[in-house]
Amino acid sequence: MKKFVAVAGNIGVGKSTLVKEICDRLGWQPYFEPVAENPYLEDFYENMNTWAYHSQVFFLTHRLRSHKELLDIPSSVVQDRSMYEDAEIFARNLYLQGHITDRDFATYRGLVGLLAEMLKPPDLVVYIQASVPTLVERIKRRGRDFEANISEEYLGQLNKLYESWIAGFDLSPVLVVPGDLMDYVSFPGEIDLIVKKIEDKLAGKEKVEFSKEDIEKYKAG
Repeated sequence: MKKFVAVAGNIGVGKSTLVKEICDRLGWQPYFEPVAENPYLEDFYENMNTWAYHSQVFFLTHRLRSHKELLDIPSSVVQDRSMYEDAEIFARNLYLQGHITDRDFATYRGLVGLLAEMLKPPDLVVYIQASVPTLVERIKRRGRDFEANISEEYLGQLNKLYESWIAGFDLSPVLVVPGDLMDYVSFPGEIDLIVKKIEDKLAGKEKVEFSKEDIEKYKAG
């Protein structure tokens, strides 16, 4: 039976790596977000208050199209970042910063809610949880120029929104991966533990979580 797993988490936490490694081990298909050229982006950076709403609607449309595409894939699939994160993290952050008005955000949220009801949710969301120091260290390690100026304050704001979102998310089961304790780039054996927990969660087992003892056991694997 086809399974649909979405991997969620803040910038630099290691979503893409985890998606690839899970698929390599299970023989599933990875789904990475296709690059899209946002026609509002230049205007957005010049005047965020005017163009933030338009830009987010574009990204939402693109994300929903991708969600529909991956639902049509016949094999089991693992998605790098879900459509829910666009609305609950990035659009909400712009709203809280005052770049999107109350009226526009209410309209946007209504659209997201309606479309979410029409599309099948993932069978499981894997949320990689990590503190700001861990995120900063991993961003530095991968050395992408365009991420060099991301501030700790911004990462902290996103982390708060991620924690709030995941605490109230009830469309799918959630597996929380403790990113501060696990570094599957340095210790690939940890991937086997994550895959085992994913399989247990998809099988409907209760109280599937990571213990420090579990992690230590797999670090040398």
